[in-house]
Amino acid sequence: MKYGKNYSDSLKSYDKTKAYEPAEAIKVMLGTAKAKFDETVELHVRLGIDPRQADQQVRGVLVLPNGTGKSKKVLVIAKGERADAAQAAGADFVGAEEMIQKIQTENWFGFDVMITTPDMMGVVGRIGRLLGPKGLMPNPKSGTVTMDVAKAVAEVKAGKVEYRLDKTAIIHCPIGKKSFGQEKILENFNALMEAIVKAKPAAAKGQYVKSVTLASTMGPGVKVAYTKA
Repeated sequence: MKYGKNYSDSLKSYDKTKAYEPAEAIKVMLGTAKAKFDETVELHVRLGIDPRQADQQVRGVLVLPNGTGKSKKVLVIAKGERADAAQAAGADFVGAEEMIQKIQTENWFGFDVMITTPDMMGVVGRIGRLLGPKGLMPNPKSGTVTMDVAKAVAEVKAGKVEYRLDKTAIIHCPIGKKSFGQEKILENFNALMEAIVKAKPAAAKGQYVKSVTLASTMGPGVKVAYTKA
């Protein structure tokens, strides 16, 4: 495989076979982030569990201490007082059936997160086949189906992330931007890793955290030594 010059240079700048302590791994990873834009820092965690088993699912939400560095556009489907509260909390779009119709008829997806109240789930369910594949379907487990829409909006705006196991038993999650610097990224890293370790299913056997890797958007993966699980 042929890599670009920056990527090739980055590969030569550190030991690919070595697992670095978290702070050192972040320092190395930041050194490989050579793109001209503010690259996202991504955490990839391989777990020693079987995602096909219902009792071995890992999924949760967390407000990162320093946010993600990305401003998310929020759509709230609610009526009356809840709609007013969502508006006051800083939701980008608020509405009810007319917003569902806009998505249906115009194929409009100008938002990153949809939050709704339980009583509106029947209306939202009409476009489940459109929302599902894009990962936009509200879910009580991720805190996006709630009566407290104001709190949900505030959390998303503050940098809430959802982490979940994929089919290959890996969690992929953004933990900040290159511009955050080592300290803030380390705080976010520790917060997310603690949440993942706490979410260990009771049915999990053997080594839970198999491998941890950090990478910037355009950079190579840097192995992290993580022994707290």
